[in-house]
This record gives sequence, C-alpha cells and structure tokens, in this order.
Amino acid sequence: MDVFQAIKERREITKYLSKEIPEDTLKKVEDAGYYAPTGNNLPSKNLIVVKNRDTLNQLAETTPYMKWLYDAPAAIAITGNPEVSKYWLQDASIACAFIWLEAVEVGLGSAFGAVYHAEDQEESQKRENHVRKLLNIPNNRRVVAVLGLGYPDEKLEPKNHIPREEIVSYESFS
Repeated sequence: MDVFQAIKERREITKYLSKEIPEDTLKKVEDAGYYAPTGNNLPSKNLIVVKNRDTLNQLAETTPYMKWLYDAPAAIAITGNPEVSKYWLQDASIACAFIWLEAVEVGLGSAFGAVYHAEDQEESQKRENHVRKLLNIPNNRRVVAVLGLGYPDEKLEPKNHIPREEIVSYESFS
C-alpha cells in the first residue's frame, strides 16, 4: 500500500479483535513516530508503547471517549516537551499522524485519544495528570494523545468528505 492509499483508507477504528500484535509489526508502527519530523530536528517528542492490559484499562479512563482502549491490545502515548522546542505540539501531532498511517499500512486499526485539551486547561491538566501518573511521564512533558492499536473488528465505509472547493484554494483563500 502506498502512503496516499493509507491516507484515504484511514478510519478511526474503535473495535479490535483479541489478537496480539507481533513485535515486528508494532515496531514498524513505533518507528513511524520515531522517524516523524520535528521542528529544527529537535527531540521534543517521546513515545510510550503500552501493551500491559491493566495499564491499557486504566488509560481507557483518561476521558469518557477512550473506552475503546479496553479492547485494544496496544497503545502509544505521545508527549511533547515545551522546554526543547516551541513546536512541541506540532511535532507530537505529526508523530501521531505518521503512527496512524503506518498502522493502516500494516493492517492495524487505530483510534486517537486526545489528552491535551487546548481550550480547557483544567480538563487538559486532569487528563494529562492521569496519563502522566500511569506512565511515569515527567512533569515537563505535555501528554498530547494516546493512540489505540489493534487488528480491526469492524470495516468502516470511506467518509463522505465535504466538497474539495470548500477546503482547497489556489493562490489565495477563497
């Protein structure tokens, strides 16, 4: 599968088969986040791979919208370090996208669990502290997201996108 095909086929998968992910497959997905670019090539992101069932279950309680982690055989938490780069959020977000696309490439499904909440600092702190405590993440890191991973137990149809003309402009905003 090429990258563009993975982009088109990517869907948020929240139902997983109870099938273990082979180490080499998980490593490829992890490497996608590792090799994702960062602003000025600064090491502002960290990835925490989680396979422990008890930890995954506790991560499912981060927000009411991450219950799918109860069934996911693995997850990757992505953090950013504002002390290293002012682009920490972008760096972590790009890593999330690369991880998700590689998951599609290797036949896995993924779901995005937003932890960092840009509009509600109190909610963000609550979510981040929950994940920080579970995964021993230092206080100087921001927890951006947890991506669940597993073999899909659902086949979703492609999304209906709004008309291209409403999204893409040429030469100036229209």
